[in-house]
Amino acid sequence: MGYEVKGIIFDMDNTLLQSRIDFGAMKRDIYSYLCSYRILPEGMSMDDHTTSTIIAEAMKTGLLTDELSLKMWDVAKKHEVQGMIGAKLEPGALELIQQLHGQLHLALVTNNAEEAALTALEENRIAHYFDLIIGREAMGFLKPAPDGYLEVLKNFQAISPQEWLSVGDAWVDGKASQDAGIPFIAYRGDITRMNSMGVFPLAEIQDLHGVLNYLQSRISN
Repeated sequence: MGYEVKGIIFDMDNTLLQSRIDFGAMKRDIYSYLCSYRILPEGMSMDDHTTSTIIAEAMKTGLLTDELSLKMWDVAKKHEVQGMIGAKLEPGALELIQQLHGQLHLALVTNNAEEAALTALEENRIAHYFDLIIGREAMGFLKPAPDGYLEVLKNFQAISPQEWLSVGDAWVDGKASQDAGIPFIAYRGDITRMNSMGVFPLAEIQDLHGVLNYLQSRISN
Protein backbone atom coordinates (compact mmCIF):
# COMPACT_ATOMS: atom_id res chain seq x y z
CA MET A 1 0.00 0.00 0.00
CA GLY A 2 1.31 3.45 -0.92
CA TYR A 3 1.37 6.61 1.11
CA GLU A 4 -1.94 7.92 2.35
CA VAL A 5 -2.91 11.13 0.57
CA LYS A 6 -3.11 13.97 3.10
CA GLY A 7 -3.42 16.96 0.79
CA ILE A 8 -4.20 18.00 -2.77
CA ILE A 9 -2.63 20.86 -4.71
CA PHE A 10 -4.77 22.20 -7.55
CA ASP A 11 -3.83 24.27 -10.55
CA MET A 12 -6.40 27.00 -11.22
CA ASP A 13 -6.79 27.89 -14.92
CA ASN A 14 -8.64 25.17 -16.83
CA THR A 15 -8.46 22.87 -13.82
CA LEU A 16 -10.81 24.51 -11.31
CA LEU A 17 -11.75 27.58 -13.36
CA GLN A 18 -12.76 27.80 -17.01
CA SER A 19 -10.12 30.35 -17.88
CA ARG A 20 -10.64 32.80 -20.72
CA ILE A 21 -7.08 34.08 -20.55
CA ASP A 22 -5.52 34.22 -24.02
CA PHE A 23 -2.22 32.64 -23.03
CA GLY A 24 -0.92 32.80 -26.60
CA ALA A 25 -1.46 36.54 -26.79
CA MET A 26 0.05 37.00 -23.32
CA LYS A 27 3.16 35.09 -24.34
CA ARG A 28 3.55 37.07 -27.57
CA ASP A 29 3.02 40.44 -25.85
CA ILE A 30 5.53 39.69 -23.10
CA TYR A 31 8.09 38.41 -25.59
CA SER A 32 7.60 41.51 -27.73
CA TYR A 33 8.04 43.71 -24.65
CA LEU A 34 11.24 41.92 -23.65
CA CYS A 35 12.60 42.19 -27.20
CA SER A 36 11.86 45.91 -27.30
CA TYR A 37 14.23 46.42 -24.35
CA ARG A 38 16.76 43.94 -25.77
CA ILE A 39 16.33 41.63 -22.80
CA LEU A 40 15.76 38.72 -25.18
CA PRO A 41 16.85 38.30 -28.81
CA GLU A 42 14.34 38.45 -31.61
CA GLY A 43 13.56 35.30 -33.56
CA MET A 44 13.20 32.86 -30.64
CA SER A 45 10.91 29.92 -31.39
CA MET A 46 7.73 30.23 -29.35
CA ASP A 47 6.60 26.63 -29.95
CA ASP A 48 8.45 25.15 -26.97
CA HIS A 49 7.90 28.13 -24.68
CA THR A 50 5.15 29.21 -22.32
CA THR A 51 4.83 32.68 -20.83
CA SER A 52 6.57 31.43 -17.69
CA THR A 53 9.53 29.93 -19.55
CA ILE A 54 9.95 33.13 -21.60
CA ILE A 55 10.04 35.09 -18.33
CA ALA A 56 12.51 32.59 -16.86
CA GLU A 57 14.81 33.14 -19.85
CA ALA A 58 14.59 36.90 -19.31
CA MET A 59 15.39 36.56 -15.60
CA LYS A 60 18.48 34.47 -16.34
CA THR A 61 20.00 37.28 -18.44
CA GLY A 62 20.43 39.56 -15.43
CA LEU A 63 19.19 42.46 -17.60
CA LEU A 64 15.71 42.63 -16.12
CA THR A 65 15.74 45.60 -13.72
CA ASP A 66 13.06 46.04 -11.06
CA GLU A 67 11.38 48.73 -13.16
CA LEU A 68 11.37 46.63 -16.33
CA SER A 69 10.14 43.64 -14.34
CA LEU A 70 7.18 45.58 -12.94
CA LYS A 71 6.17 46.71 -16.42
CA MET A 72 6.47 43.14 -17.69
CA TRP A 73 4.13 41.88 -14.97
CA ASP A 74 1.70 44.64 -15.86
CA VAL A 75 1.49 43.15 -19.36
CA ALA A 76 0.67 39.76 -17.85
CA LYS A 77 -1.81 41.20 -15.38
CA LYS A 78 -3.72 42.98 -18.16
CA HIS A 79 -4.37 39.62 -19.84
CA GLU A 80 -5.19 37.92 -16.52
CA VAL A 81 -7.72 40.50 -15.41
CA GLN A 82 -9.40 40.48 -18.82
CA GLY A 83 -9.48 36.66 -18.92
CA MET A 84 -10.87 36.35 -15.39
CA ILE A 85 -13.95 38.47 -16.04
CA GLY A 86 -16.94 36.19 -15.62
CA ALA A 87 -14.78 33.07 -15.28
CA LYS A 88 -16.86 30.12 -14.09
CA LEU A 89 -15.91 26.92 -12.34
CA GLU A 90 -15.10 23.76 -14.23
CA PRO A 91 -17.95 21.20 -14.05
CA GLY A 92 -17.88 19.40 -10.71
CA ALA A 93 -15.28 21.71 -9.16
CA LEU A 94 -17.51 23.06 -6.39
CA GLU A 95 -18.81 19.62 -5.42
CA LEU A 96 -15.29 18.18 -5.36
CA ILE A 97 -13.83 20.96 -3.24
CA GLN A 98 -16.77 20.84 -0.82
CA GLN A 99 -16.40 17.07 -0.44
CA LEU A 100 -12.65 17.25 0.16
CA HIS A 101 -12.80 20.22 2.53
CA GLY A 102 -12.13 19.11 6.09
CA GLN A 103 -10.91 15.70 4.90
CA LEU A 104 -7.65 16.76 3.25
CA HIS A 105 -5.46 19.85 3.19
CA LEU A 106 -6.28 21.87 0.07
CA ALA A 107 -3.81 24.17 -1.65
CA LEU A 108 -3.78 26.02 -4.96
CA VAL A 109 -0.71 26.98 -7.00
CA THR A 110 -1.13 29.37 -9.92
CA ASN A 111 1.21 31.38 -12.11
CA ASN A 112 -1.35 34.19 -11.97
CA ALA A 113 -1.08 37.15 -9.63
CA GLU A 114 -2.49 36.26 -6.22
CA GLU A 115 -4.90 39.21 -6.38
CA ALA A 116 -6.39 38.05 -9.70
CA ALA A 117 -6.64 34.47 -8.45
CA LEU A 118 -8.33 35.44 -5.19
CA THR A 119 -10.82 37.66 -7.00
CA ALA A 120 -11.88 34.84 -9.33
CA LEU A 121 -12.03 32.26 -6.53
CA GLU A 122 -14.02 34.57 -4.26
CA GLU A 123 -16.47 35.41 -7.05
CA ASN A 124 -17.08 31.68 -7.39
CA ARG A 125 -17.29 31.28 -3.60
CA ILE A 126 -14.56 28.67 -3.18
CA ALA A 127 -11.58 30.69 -1.91
CA HIS A 128 -12.39 29.95 1.74
CA TYR A 129 -12.09 26.19 1.21
CA PHE A 130 -8.33 26.42 0.64
CA ASP A 131 -5.73 26.24 3.39
CA LEU A 132 -3.17 27.95 1.15
CA ILE A 133 -3.24 29.88 -2.12
CA ILE A 134 0.12 30.46 -3.83
CA GLY A 135 0.30 33.08 -6.58
CA ARG A 136 3.36 34.10 -8.54
CA GLU A 137 4.46 36.62 -5.90
CA ALA A 138 5.46 33.69 -3.66
CA MET A 139 7.62 32.03 -6.34
CA GLY A 140 11.16 32.68 -7.45
CA PHE A 141 10.41 31.09 -10.82
CA LEU A 142 6.98 30.21 -12.21
CA LYS A 143 5.78 26.76 -13.23
CA PRO A 144 7.30 24.62 -14.77
CA ALA A 145 9.80 25.42 -12.00
CA PRO A 146 8.79 23.68 -8.74
CA ASP A 147 8.98 26.83 -6.57
CA GLY A 148 5.24 27.14 -5.91
CA TYR A 149 4.93 23.50 -4.87
CA LEU A 150 8.03 23.72 -2.70
CA GLU A 151 6.38 26.69 -0.98
CA VAL A 152 3.40 24.47 -0.15
CA LEU A 153 5.72 21.82 1.28
CA LYS A 154 7.44 24.50 3.37
CA ASN A 155 4.07 25.47 4.86
CA PHE A 156 3.17 21.86 5.71
CA GLN A 157 6.45 20.39 6.89
CA ALA A 158 4.78 17.45 8.66
CA ILE A 159 3.49 16.16 5.30
CA SER A 160 5.93 14.50 2.92
CA PRO A 161 5.85 15.27 -0.83
CA GLN A 162 4.54 11.74 -1.52
CA GLU A 163 1.57 12.37 0.75
CA TRP A 164 0.38 15.18 -1.53
CA LEU A 165 -1.43 14.81 -4.83
CA SER A 166 -1.26 17.44 -7.58
CA VAL A 167 -4.00 18.02 -10.17
CA GLY A 168 -3.51 20.12 -13.29
CA ASP A 169 -4.22 20.34 -17.01
CA ALA A 170 -0.88 21.44 -18.44
CA TRP A 171 2.61 20.02 -18.76
CA VAL A 172 4.00 22.89 -16.68
CA ASP A 173 1.85 21.72 -13.74
CA GLY A 174 3.14 18.18 -14.07
CA LYS A 175 6.78 19.21 -14.47
CA ALA A 176 6.64 21.48 -11.42
CA SER A 177 4.92 18.77 -9.37
CA GLN A 178 7.32 16.04 -10.39
CA ASP A 179 10.37 18.19 -9.67
CA ALA A 180 9.01 18.85 -6.18
CA GLY A 181 8.53 15.09 -5.67
CA ILE A 182 4.73 15.36 -5.69
CA PRO A 183 2.59 12.78 -7.55
CA PHE A 184 0.64 14.32 -10.45
CA ILE A 185 -2.59 13.42 -12.20
CA ALA A 186 -3.65 15.10 -15.43
CA TYR A 187 -7.09 16.64 -15.89
CA ARG A 188 -8.07 16.76 -19.57
CA GLY A 189 -4.41 17.14 -20.42
CA ASP A 190 -2.56 16.72 -23.70
CA ILE A 191 -0.72 13.56 -22.68
CA THR A 192 1.41 13.40 -25.83
CA ARG A 193 2.60 16.94 -25.16
CA MET A 194 3.18 16.13 -21.48
CA ASN A 195 5.24 13.05 -22.32
CA SER A 196 7.33 15.02 -24.83
CA MET A 197 8.20 17.45 -22.03
CA GLY A 198 9.18 14.65 -19.65
CA VAL A 199 5.91 14.58 -17.72
CA PHE A 200 4.32 11.19 -17.01
CA PRO A 201 1.12 11.49 -14.94
CA LEU A 202 0.17 8.74 -12.52
CA ALA A 203 -3.38 8.97 -13.84
CA GLU A 204 -5.43 10.74 -16.49
CA ILE A 205 -8.95 11.98 -15.72
CA GLN A 206 -11.58 13.58 -17.94
CA ASP A 207 -13.83 14.90 -15.16
CA LEU A 208 -13.04 16.18 -11.69
CA HIS A 209 -14.96 13.36 -10.03
CA GLY A 210 -12.03 11.26 -11.21
CA VAL A 211 -10.00 12.74 -8.35
CA LEU A 212 -12.30 10.95 -5.89
CA ASN A 213 -12.06 7.73 -7.90
CA TYR A 214 -8.26 7.97 -7.76
CA LEU A 215 -8.31 8.54 -4.00
CA GLN A 216 -10.59 5.52 -3.58
CA SER A 217 -8.22 3.37 -5.61
CA ARG A 218 -5.35 4.41 -3.37
CA ILE A 219 -7.32 3.31 -0.29
CA SER A 220 -8.34 -0.04 -1.78
CA ASN A 221 -4.83 -0.98 -2.97
